[in-house]
Amino acid sequence: MIDIGPTLIVEIINFLILLALLRYFAYKPLKKVLAERKQKIADSIKSAEEDQHKAEELVEEYKRQLADARIQAQEIVAKAEKQAQESRDAQVLEVKKEIEQLRKAAQEDIARERDRAMQQVRAEMVKLSMEAATRIIGQNMDNKANEQLITDFIDELDKEKMGELPC
Repeated sequence: MIDIGPTLIVEIINFLILLALLRYFAYKPLKKVLAERKQKIADSIKSAEEDQHKAEELVEEYKRQLADARIQAQEIVAKAEKQAQESRDAQVLEVKKEIEQLRKAAQEDIARERDRAMQQVRAEMVKLSMEAATRIIGQNMDNKANEQLITDFIDELDKEKMGELPC
Protein backbone atom coordinates (compact mmCIF):
# COMPACT_ATOMS: atom_id res chain seq x y z
CA MET A 1 0.00 0.00 0.00
CA ILE A 2 0.77 3.54 0.01
CA ASP A 3 2.80 4.80 2.79
CA ILE A 4 1.62 8.21 3.92
CA GLY A 5 4.42 9.84 5.67
CA PRO A 6 5.49 13.33 6.53
CA THR A 7 7.44 13.73 3.30
CA LEU A 8 4.45 12.88 1.22
CA ILE A 9 2.38 15.50 2.98
CA VAL A 10 5.15 18.08 2.51
CA GLU A 11 5.42 17.16 -1.15
CA ILE A 12 1.65 17.51 -1.60
CA ILE A 13 1.74 20.91 0.15
CA ASN A 14 4.71 21.96 -2.03
CA PHE A 15 2.86 20.81 -5.10
CA LEU A 16 -0.28 22.76 -4.11
CA ILE A 17 1.78 25.89 -3.39
CA LEU A 18 3.56 25.50 -6.71
CA LEU A 19 0.21 25.05 -8.41
CA ALA A 20 -1.17 28.19 -6.73
CA LEU A 21 1.93 30.17 -7.68
CA LEU A 22 1.81 28.91 -11.28
CA ARG A 23 -1.85 29.71 -11.46
CA TYR A 24 -1.36 33.20 -10.09
CA PHE A 25 1.86 34.12 -11.95
CA ALA A 26 1.68 32.06 -15.16
CA TYR A 27 -1.78 30.75 -15.90
CA LYS A 28 -3.77 33.97 -15.30
CA PRO A 29 -1.37 36.22 -17.31
CA LEU A 30 -1.18 33.58 -20.05
CA LYS A 31 -4.97 33.35 -20.10
CA LYS A 32 -5.16 37.15 -20.23
CA VAL A 33 -2.63 37.31 -23.11
CA LEU A 34 -4.56 34.62 -24.99
CA ALA A 35 -7.85 36.51 -24.48
CA GLU A 36 -6.24 39.76 -25.69
CA ARG A 37 -4.79 37.95 -28.68
CA LYS A 38 -8.17 36.39 -29.43
CA GLN A 39 -9.79 39.85 -29.25
CA LYS A 40 -7.11 41.34 -31.55
CA ILE A 41 -7.67 38.56 -34.07
CA ALA A 42 -11.45 39.08 -33.91
CA ASP A 43 -10.97 42.85 -34.35
CA SER A 44 -8.61 42.25 -37.27
CA ILE A 45 -11.09 39.92 -38.94
CA LYS A 46 -13.90 42.44 -38.39
CA SER A 47 -11.71 45.24 -39.73
CA ALA A 48 -10.71 43.12 -42.73
CA GLU A 49 -14.37 42.37 -43.47
CA GLU A 50 -15.21 46.08 -43.23
CA ASP A 51 -12.28 46.92 -45.50
CA GLN A 52 -13.39 44.27 -47.96
CA HIS A 53 -16.93 45.66 -47.89
CA LYS A 54 -15.57 49.19 -48.48
CA ALA A 55 -13.37 47.90 -51.29
CA GLU A 56 -16.37 46.22 -52.92
CA GLU A 57 -18.33 49.46 -52.63
CA LEU A 58 -15.42 51.35 -54.18
CA VAL A 59 -15.24 48.83 -57.01
CA GLU A 60 -18.96 49.27 -57.63
CA GLU A 61 -18.58 53.06 -57.53
CA TYR A 62 -15.65 52.89 -59.97
CA LYS A 63 -17.69 50.66 -62.25
CA ARG A 64 -20.55 53.19 -62.19
CA GLN A 65 -18.13 56.04 -62.85
CA LEU A 66 -16.53 54.08 -65.67
CA ALA A 67 -19.95 53.39 -67.20
CA ASP A 68 -20.83 57.09 -66.89
CA ALA A 69 -17.50 58.02 -68.45
CA ARG A 70 -18.16 55.65 -71.35
CA ILE A 71 -21.60 57.17 -71.88
CA GLN A 72 -20.12 60.67 -71.79
CA ALA A 73 -17.37 59.60 -74.20
CA GLN A 74 -19.98 58.19 -76.57
CA GLU A 75 -21.95 61.43 -76.34
CA ILE A 76 -18.81 63.45 -77.04
CA VAL A 77 -17.96 61.26 -80.03
CA ALA A 78 -21.52 61.53 -81.36
CA LYS A 79 -21.46 65.30 -80.92
CA ALA A 80 -18.07 65.54 -82.64
CA GLU A 81 -19.32 63.38 -85.52
CA LYS A 82 -22.41 65.58 -85.84
CA GLN A 83 -20.30 68.74 -85.84
CA ALA A 84 -17.94 67.21 -88.39
CA GLN A 85 -20.88 66.30 -90.63
CA GLU A 86 -22.30 69.81 -90.29
CA SER A 87 -18.89 71.26 -91.10
CA ARG A 88 -18.56 68.99 -94.15
CA ASP A 89 -22.05 69.96 -95.30
CA ALA A 90 -21.24 73.66 -94.86
CA GLN A 91 -17.98 73.23 -96.78
CA VAL A 92 -19.75 71.36 -99.58
CA LEU A 93 -22.37 74.11 -99.77
CA GLU A 94 -19.64 76.76 -99.85
CA VAL A 95 -17.80 74.90 -102.62
CA LYS A 96 -21.05 74.59 -104.59
CA LYS A 97 -21.61 78.33 -104.25
CA GLU A 98 -18.07 79.03 -105.40
CA ILE A 99 -18.50 76.69 -108.36
CA GLU A 100 -21.77 78.41 -109.29
CA GLN A 101 -20.09 81.82 -109.06
CA LEU A 102 -17.20 80.60 -111.20
CA ARG A 103 -19.65 79.15 -113.71
CA LYS A 104 -21.57 82.42 -113.92
CA ALA A 105 -18.33 84.39 -114.26
CA ALA A 106 -17.17 82.03 -117.01
CA GLN A 107 -20.50 82.41 -118.83
CA GLU A 108 -20.22 86.18 -118.57
CA ASP A 109 -16.64 86.05 -119.87
CA ILE A 110 -17.75 83.83 -122.73
CA ALA A 111 -20.60 86.23 -123.57
CA ARG A 112 -18.24 89.23 -123.49
CA GLU A 113 -15.68 87.44 -125.64
CA ARG A 114 -18.41 86.38 -128.09
CA ASP A 115 -19.74 89.94 -128.30
CA ARG A 116 -16.23 91.30 -128.80
CA ALA A 117 -15.52 88.69 -131.47
CA MET A 118 -18.82 89.56 -133.16
CA GLN A 119 -17.91 93.24 -133.11
CA GLN A 120 -14.53 92.45 -134.63
CA VAL A 121 -16.12 90.25 -137.28
CA ARG A 122 -18.65 93.00 -138.07
CA ALA A 123 -15.96 95.62 -138.31
CA GLU A 124 -13.89 93.38 -140.55
CA MET A 125 -16.94 92.58 -142.71
CA VAL A 126 -17.77 96.29 -143.00
CA LYS A 127 -14.21 97.02 -144.03
CA LEU A 128 -14.14 94.17 -146.53
CA SER A 129 -17.57 95.06 -147.85
CA MET A 130 -16.53 98.67 -148.33
CA GLU A 131 -13.42 97.65 -150.17
CA ALA A 132 -15.43 95.27 -152.33
CA ALA A 133 -18.11 97.85 -152.99
CA THR A 134 -15.49 100.48 -153.79
CA ARG A 135 -13.84 98.21 -156.29
CA ILE A 136 -17.16 97.23 -157.80
CA ILE A 137 -18.48 100.74 -158.10
CA GLY A 138 -15.11 102.12 -158.92
CA GLN A 139 -15.57 105.20 -156.92
CA ASN A 140 -15.73 106.00 -153.23
CA MET A 141 -19.07 107.07 -151.93
CA ASP A 142 -19.59 108.81 -148.63
CA ASN A 143 -17.91 106.54 -146.04
CA LYS A 144 -20.52 107.16 -143.39
CA ALA A 145 -23.42 106.27 -145.69
CA ASN A 146 -21.54 103.17 -146.89
CA GLU A 147 -20.84 101.98 -143.35
CA GLN A 148 -24.49 102.49 -142.34
CA LEU A 149 -25.71 100.56 -145.36
CA ILE A 150 -23.31 97.68 -144.73
CA THR A 151 -23.99 97.63 -140.98
CA ASP A 152 -27.72 97.32 -141.61
CA PHE A 153 -27.06 94.50 -144.07
CA ILE A 154 -24.79 92.67 -141.60
CA ASP A 155 -27.36 93.06 -138.80
CA GLU A 156 -29.93 91.39 -141.05
CA LEU A 157 -27.48 88.59 -141.75
CA ASP A 158 -26.77 88.25 -138.00
CA LYS A 159 -30.43 87.85 -137.27
CA GLU A 160 -30.88 85.23 -139.96
CA LYS A 161 -27.60 83.33 -139.85
CA MET A 162 -25.65 83.99 -136.67
CA GLY A 163 -28.67 83.97 -134.40
CA GLU A 164 -28.84 80.22 -134.98
CA LEU A 165 -25.26 79.60 -133.75
CA PRO A 166 -25.01 78.08 -130.27
CA CYS A 167 -23.40 80.34 -127.68
